Amino acid sequence: MHLQMRKALQDMHNNRFLNAVTVVTIALAVMIVGAFSLFVINAGDLLNTWRQGIRLMVYLDEGLSQKGRTELEGRLRQMPEIETLQFISKDEAMHRLRSQMSRHAALLDGLAQNPLPEAYEVEVRQGLERQVEPLAQRIEQIDGVEEIAYGKQWIQRFGGLVELLRIIGYALTGLFSAAAVFFVANTIRLILYSRREEVEIMRLVGASERFIRTPFYIQALLQGAIGGLTGIGILYLAYLFTAGDMAATLGGFGFSFRFLPWTAVAGAVICAMVVGWLGCFTSLRQFIASS
Repeated sequence: MHLQMRKALQDMHNNRFLNAVTVVTIALAVMIVGAFSLFVINAGDLLNTWRQGIRLMVYLDEGLSQKGRTELEGRLRQMPEIETLQFISKDEAMHRLRSQMSRHAALLDGLAQNPLPEAYEVEVRQGLERQVEPLAQRIEQIDGVEEIAYGKQWIQRFGGLVELLRIIGYALTGLFSAAAVFFVANTIRLILYSRREEVEIMRLVGASERFIRTPFYIQALLQGAIGGLTGIGILYLAYLFTAGDMAATLGGFGFSFRFLPWTAVAGAVICAMVVGWLGCFTSLRQFIASS
């Protein structure tokens, strides 16, 4: 095995350009697929964070009496899906709006009266986020409720985007894996043809096919490992440069931007090595068939 490892390293040194192209191709494939995976993982985490913090805004009918509001509040408090319930008066709603429009709050000074409705801010119990829609439908049937808002369409669209990107990631994985297999196969094939006479001599002196093939498999596995680690390394450096900005942007949502888990990193390197092995296997099979 030591002799075969030396032979594999010697071939990589003698064919530096071809091996460099192959390693760069694998690194780019791992980096691009890893970037998509990194985005999808963090987007999924962000979506789950938003779902856990879902709040329903229950807007009340204009002119609802105090008795009607008390009865409505009692019915809301009896619903097991509701964690907390907070009444927001017209004045409180206007105060919040002014805070959100701090730079343009002067636009509200010209209002003759407060047009905002009274409302209840409802927080759903943790673990029951997927029951928000049926809960909203039940609340909407209660007398005194004018409208309910909770960003349902926005969350659904964002969730659909995450799923679409996940599918694109799978497609890119297949595409770049095929490209990497092609480059590895051609690299090994060119080396095989340059060593055709040497291989024939080895066969004549009794060398086994396994002994002949092993250096090429080692070379392909090394190409995959180096390419995979290079791609992950570049991706991690990009993550370090952008993580601070992402944390500052999304920190207000209680979300922490994270890198790929170590299982995904190990899986990416192993997949890169498998891609290298497949490319070598393809070349060796074609070479043997033609020799």
